[in-house]
Amino acid sequence: MNKAELISAIAAESGLSKVDAKKALDAVVKSVSGALVSGDKVSLVGFGTFSVADRAARSGINPATKKPIAIAAKKVAKFKAGAELTAAVN
Repeated sequence: MNKAELISAIAAESGLSKVDAKKALDAVVKSVSGALVSGDKVSLVGFGTFSVADRAARSGINPATKKPIAIAAKKVAKFKAGAELTAAVN
């Protein structure tokens, strides 16, 4: 499902117009992104938790040249599915 299909699904489920569904989805994405940038967790009970984790620096191998390279440390976004979402998928 891509963003346009998600907007259509939100509009159909909620009775909103597609324009309002797009505004709502954009607001949710912006709010979650803002919270993660500031270092907060976002927990949606029954759905899951978005968080930020630190990934340590490490060494890797360039697959084209087979030479070792240094991979810098960085922060990554993580998602852990909640119990209800996990149960629904299984």
